[in-house]
Amino acid sequence: VQLQASGGGLVPAGGSLKLSCVASDDTFSTLVMGWFRQAPGMEREFVAAISWSGGSTYYGNLVRGRFTISRDNAKRTVYLQMNGLKPEDTAVYSCAAAPIGTQPLLDSTYKYWGQGTQVTVSS
Repeated sequence: VQLQASGGGLVPAGGSLKLSCVASDDTFSTLVMGWFRQAPGMEREFVAAISWSGGSTYYGNLVRGRFTISRDNAKRTVYLQMNGLKPEDTAVYSCAAAPIGTQPLLDSTYKYWGQGTQVTVSS
């Protein structure tokens, strides 16, 4: 499956953005979906993940309470609503897909990756 992320941009601190990631085929509905981010000079960091049904969600400690992951299987799309953005949220955000039954918090779990979208938060 191919993944296409979009929705990044430049926002002031405290602002909001909503990222989208569209999958190329209907296997999307059978996959765990995740968002990761990587800032310059930093390791890739887990942001959020959602089960195939949307019934379970997982968040990194730094974003819990500010970000919300959701999915629409009919549209083959996963979303990341980001509120209360901080300058330290600045990074390239990538979506990824993993088979059911895998550990959603580990980037090594994910088999398919999108190209990333830049999020920049100004202070």
